[in-house]
Amino acid sequence: MSGVKEKSWTWSFKSPPQVIWPLLADTARLNEAAKLPRHTITEIPQADGSVAYFGDAKMGPFALKWRERPVNWVSEQFFEHIRDFSQGPVGLLGAHLTLQPDPATGGSIATYTLSASARNWIGRVIVGPRFFKASGDSFARLVAEADRFAQGETAAIFTSYAAPDSDADTLAKVARMVAEIEATPNGHGLAQRLADHLLKGQEVDLWHVRPIGLARQWHVPERHAIELCLQAVKAGLLELRWDLLCPRCRVAKAWAGGLDRLPTGAHCASCNIDYDRDFSKNVEASFRPAAAIRPLESGEYCMWGPMSVPHVKAQIHLAPGETRDLPGNLPPGPYRLRTLEPGPAVDIDHDGLHFPMLVIAETEIRAGETQAAGHLRFANQSTLVRNAIVESRHWVADCLTADRVTALQTFRDLFSDDVLRPGDEVSVGRVALLFSDLKASTALYQQIGDAAAYHLVRDHFAFMAEIIREHEGAVVKTIGDAVMAAFARPRDAFEAALTIQRRIGGTEAKAGRPIVIKLGVHQGPSIAVTLNDRLDYFGSTVNMAARLQGQARGGDIVLSDEMARDPSVKPALEGLTLQAEQATLKGFATPLTFYRITPN
Repeated sequence: MSGVKEKSWTWSFKSPPQVIWPLLADTARLNEAAKLPRHTITEIPQADGSVAYFGDAKMGPFALKWRERPVNWVSEQFFEHIRDFSQGPVGLLGAHLTLQPDPATGGSIATYTLSASARNWIGRVIVGPRFFKASGDSFARLVAEADRFAQGETAAIFTSYAAPDSDADTLAKVARMVAEIEATPNGHGLAQRLADHLLKGQEVDLWHVRPIGLARQWHVPERHAIELCLQAVKAGLLELRWDLLCPRCRVAKAWAGGLDRLPTGAHCASCNIDYDRDFSKNVEASFRPAAAIRPLESGEYCMWGPMSVPHVKAQIHLAPGETRDLPGNLPPGPYRLRTLEPGPAVDIDHDGLHFPMLVIAETEIRAGETQAAGHLRFANQSTLVRNAIVESRHWVADCLTADRVTALQTFRDLFSDDVLRPGDEVSVGRVALLFSDLKASTALYQQIGDAAAYHLVRDHFAFMAEIIREHEGAVVKTIGDAVMAAFARPRDAFEAALTIQRRIGGTEAKAGRPIVIKLGVHQGPSIAVTLNDRLDYFGSTVNMAARLQGQARGGDIVLSDEMARDPSVKPALEGLTLQAEQATLKGFATPLTFYRITPN
């Protein structure tokens, strides 16, 4: 193998490192925009618990095979990516990027170094001045496009990227779908924007179309983007699938087209672990273009890269006994210290200044002495090669978890048949439940007659459903005159309850007689099941919410202690009077504290 040759380039950006980093560190997007070929990855577990990664691709007349070294990076500081080739003209290919703030301009300066060596005489011909010049020209074009995008001058990151052309039949079909979506309450004027994204976007954005990410990019309410995508599935523009994400690398290692086919668990070869499923944690509703609209080819543009796992803020390769000191400024928040290889982890809360040393011992991970501001230290005190990882404990950004989407009224309306198989059950880490009932409904039937009372109750159900939908909840079922509703977020459940009691006066005036609603709200873990051909919830959280509603007197909200103490609910309680009470509820052995709120 010939010696390694290197070439470096330096670029200046108008934007600071935290803005430029996500663009330059998104190696899969860069490789697609540079028109590099897709490749396949094979993961082979090793005896020490680690995993070896091998890639292969076809580039021009050459069949390439290589081993991927795990990438080194510190977020917003640097990344280093090296491939060792066993087949093809090239022996080694490496990329090293450093990013620093530019005090003079308030922007940033990037230095990019490309390394390459030859395996044979063909490689010696290829790895020469023309190779580096062509690479440099391509990088410079993409970097300039990224800089313009960061400044808000362009709508797409890489404006030179051109999606495959769509034929006239496909365009006509898409136009009909857009019209069909906008004819429903779920289009929100966004259907054409979604269609353009699917037809013109980069493939890296289409393998997992995430509605919450679209909402952020488009500056629209999240519920609107979610409802748009759900309706687009019904129109045939998108496909919906359920991904089972690995809790370590947070990449989908199993998936199903329907909840009734969702596996109970999966194996992640990358992390070499088995894992289970939880609607609140690692079951994601993801979307992709329907094959008839935009077929996507299989293969990776880049397996490793900082933005492939954006929750990982640092990944550093360490030889046995090695210690590395690196610059690094990590924002305050909850972090987990672990290794890429299977093993223990330790959770910390970072103050934003002094990050602790990550220490890898033979059987444990430790948080060592805190370091000076702006510095990170990694120490491998074990006898094995290890890759240290610092990851944010916040879950996948923009992930639409199953607990949230199945608690939306639009999902239940459009996908009422997408349920778990009979006898199956899935954990839900947290769900907020609202139970309601009409006060003195039996007397109401006697006073105004069955027909009038039936219409009044039906209108009351529509009134409740509208408010529940507005607050990102769903009616799970009605029982007589009562409603059971589910919400993924506690604050949504509480604010829905407040809105119901504050708006009920208008319903009373329309009905010509008083309507009094009793409400109970509680949150906690539950089990999702299929009951009477619909998704339902089971467990003590459900029982508690129902019992709390039984404590309501009418016109009030009975709130569990768990709800009242929730950090997201506390701000909504400001200005309200909470009356603390205790009672022994049916099915619960000890007296429980709850709070009564009368909003009006």
